[in-house]
Amino acid sequence: MAIVQLDCFKHEKMPPRSGDLTRMFELKPCDPAVYRQQTRRSTLIIAVVFLALAMLLSSLAVMLFGEPGGDNFRFNVGGVFAGVLITVALVRGPFWTQPWMAAAVYGWQLKRSLMSVTNVMHKVSERVQADDPAAIKLLRFYHLGLTQMHALDANSSAQAQMAGEIAAHKAKMQVLGIDTEQTRLDPLWLDSVKGA
Repeated sequence: MAIVQLDCFKHEKMPPRSGDLTRMFELKPCDPAVYRQQTRRSTLIIAVVFLALAMLLSSLAVMLFGEPGGDNFRFNVGGVFAGVLITVALVRGPFWTQPWMAAAVYGWQLKRSLMSVTNVMHKVSERVQADDPAAIKLLRFYHLGLTQMHALDANSSAQAQMAGEIAAHKAKMQVLGIDTEQTRLDPLWLDSVKGA
């Protein structure tokens, strides 16, 4: 089965793992069905790698350190724990840039970007009420990103609950003459809102 490569799934370097996003994230058009297919595939690959590592390392630990017919539970647990650590290292390292991981990486980056806005939403709401352009653009990005996340995750009920708020905010932007296509999360917007 070939992986269909969409624009949304082109690979970029993983953003820094620090608490703040220091580079711009951009929303890209994605086919939700292809996204779900590819994330299921990457999840399956990682699960198989983990199971193989856990079984191999547990067996190896028991063979090297265990006692025949004795209690080898701690060696089995140690092997599974080592399997978890190696799997995480593989996902964060060489697997991260593989084409079969592109959809999962994009989803992770999208959710991380949305969480960075959610963490300051109380300030964003205050600044939107004060007609701060950076906060207005930030909230629009959040709405567009959340809409995409709900579509990718097939969560239409959560999207329906926010439709009125999203439409009202878009109308406010149009009245203020601010572009409604805010598909990039500019870290400066977050800094501006945090500093306000």
